[in-house]
Amino acid sequence: MLDKKEIEVLLPPEVAYDEFARYRALLAAAGIHPGAADFVHLRKRSIDARGRQPLVRLRADVWFQPPPAELFGPWFQYSDVSQARRTVLIVGAGPAGLFAALRAIELGIRPIVLERGKDVRTRRRDLAALNKDHVVNPDSNYCFGEGGAGTYSDGKLYTRATKRGDVGRILKLLVQHGATPDILVDAHPHIGTNKLPQVVAALRDSVRAAGGEVRFETRVEDLILEKNHLRGVVTATGEAVEADAVILATGHSARDIYELLHRRGVRVEAKPFALGVRVEHPQALIDQAQYRLQDRGPLPAASYSLVHQTQWRGQQRGVFSFCMCPGGFIVPAATAPGEVVVNGMSPSRRDSRFANSGIVVAVELEEMDLKRHGALAGLRLQQEIEQRACALGGNSQAAPAQRLGDFLKDKLSHELLETSYQPGLVSVPMSQVLGAGLTDRLRQGFKAFGQKIPGYATNAAQIVGVESRTSAPVRIPRDPATLQHPEITGLFPCGEGAGFAGGIVSAAMDGERCAEAVASVSK
Repeated sequence: MLDKKEIEVLLPPEVAYDEFARYRALLAAAGIHPGAADFVHLRKRSIDARGRQPLVRLRADVWFQPPPAELFGPWFQYSDVSQARRTVLIVGAGPAGLFAALRAIELGIRPIVLERGKDVRTRRRDLAALNKDHVVNPDSNYCFGEGGAGTYSDGKLYTRATKRGDVGRILKLLVQHGATPDILVDAHPHIGTNKLPQVVAALRDSVRAAGGEVRFETRVEDLILEKNHLRGVVTATGEAVEADAVILATGHSARDIYELLHRRGVRVEAKPFALGVRVEHPQALIDQAQYRLQDRGPLPAASYSLVHQTQWRGQQRGVFSFCMCPGGFIVPAATAPGEVVVNGMSPSRRDSRFANSGIVVAVELEEMDLKRHGALAGLRLQQEIEQRACALGGNSQAAPAQRLGDFLKDKLSHELLETSYQPGLVSVPMSQVLGAGLTDRLRQGFKAFGQKIPGYATNAAQIVGVESRTSAPVRIPRDPATLQHPEITGLFPCGEGAGFAGGIVSAAMDGERCAEAVASVSK
């Protein structure tokens, strides 16, 4: 007799999201009497909304005997590395840094993690001050602090970077540290901003319990460089911290680190990125368009993914949705006073009345002032637009905004819609913030998206600016084999900040790769 039977079925949402009804339906589809099954293990769940009515596609294993214990975890155990011979200094406690630390422990290396921001709980106070009082703490905000940018800006786990590492391993590690097991099943897994902080704190606790070190409010201000070898760093307090290797995992917004590397003669490169706005719709509008139902019932808040190729002055550029947040909120993501940046997030239930998404334009090297700014040209362009958004918004964290239909007609919005963005909105022609090229391409994109999703490109939606931290505008190069900087031994550029990842899961996988590279080099 077989140990298990694999089945795949399409079920109505009211059955698929009811645990008992789903169990009976899966067994019936497989032709198995309930008494013959020991356990049903759901392996994958996705929504198929292509037909007249949305259905839920399920893949499951029906076990005819008790399933193996490793199916449920724990999957990872960490030995004590407090007395380990080798050490690695990890700058940044985002997903790349934390996962690098845990992988280093598995490989017998003691990690020392330095994070410029605060621990995940204390960080909340600075986010409250940013939302309510418009006060930007340059070291503790939506981008900086324990867990990195993803902790308080959504926690989406979907990635296409499956060739860079084991996605399942990353998801299991998150579940072991408190994430919902649903992330192992859902096609587009999501933890949620309200749940991810506890997971991040548990990851940190695992690092410390195994003898690793995690320090908060420890900003790096200089490098200890000797004959093209990085021995360590100097913190803002003047402390020299040395290790056998340094993994630099500072995230896409650590502009001072790019400036430091550039100043110290460590090669960095200008890199294409994307820039645009956040668009906010009523979630009910997106639900009805995507599901073709007046009431979505047990189905999750609907999302979308859009892309369009535009033309401007003979140049083809992509316009695409980025970090779509169903049932979510728009949040302020500035990292310094005098700039306005927006991002999106969703709680685990995705139960806000609003849907928002970045709609951004690809910015290539030829659109940057490379002659004037060199490797930091993209960073300077990013800063210029963010500072203009702040000035036009009234020199606070109030964001410039325009109703989408008015933006397409180049009209000032005399009345803005209700918004999820807590610091408030100011009616501004967004063309004044973005400039002619970005504006024209965004208009082309929005018109095309309006043809794909009914009701999308109307005054029922509004755009909020600017969405400018989609990825790093600077790349820190590394050797593809050793993962070290080509000219600086001991330096392992890592994650989003180095230009080698995009999102929580890909950053985590890159962190693990860098830890493995450190282990390989230091043997």
